[in-house]
Amino acid sequence: MFHCEGHSVRTHDLLEIDVKQLILSQTSAPQWVEEGLAKNPFVIVRRGPATRQEIPIGVRGTERSQRWAAFCHPKLVKSILTPPQLLSRTIPISRADAIPALRALNLLKDRWIDVAPPWGPVGSVGFELATGNYVAKPESDLDIVVYAEARITVDEAKSICDRAINLPAAIDIRAETSVYGFALREFASQSPAAILLRTPSGVVFGRDPWGW
Repeated sequence: MFHCEGHSVRTHDLLEIDVKQLILSQTSAPQWVEEGLAKNPFVIVRRGPATRQEIPIGVRGTERSQRWAAFCHPKLVKSILTPPQLLSRTIPISRADAIPALRALNLLKDRWIDVAPPWGPVGSVGFELATGNYVAKPESDLDIVVYAEARITVDEAKSICDRAINLPAAIDIRAETSVYGFALREFASQSPAAILLRTPSGVVFGRDPWGW
């Protein structure tokens, strides 16, 4: 969790930024970065080391190969959109008809109506809902983040995962604690065995995603 002008930002949040100032602060941005941000002034908070002066960010291009990692000063952030906030965005019927991942999200909202931890879409679906640009494709997966900062049990994780099967698109459920990121299905199926835990400095194997 990072701090930005009095607000906390977390991995997967979308930040609307001052594009001109961000580009001026970079020395090696690819040409597509400036072009893409001119149309879509949003970056994604990525997992990485942070300081009071730098938020680790990622920029999405129009092609899958176009991903660029950088850092952003908190003063360049104009607004913050969190994945849970994106659940209130309306999905046009024409898009839901064309994109299985968007249909899957509509179904998941009903199935997870009583899920306690905050959650929301990330990846291409989240980016589309945040920006209004049609970036999700018919073959796109539905990427979901669950902010499990309070400990959840294996049974609770299994219940969440069981209600995410048989959807129109493949679904990837990522969980985030205050320390680690991990695949919720892996935790549900393998705990108490060690699972892959993502940290700002890399990946480790551990048994307790809430241990720190």
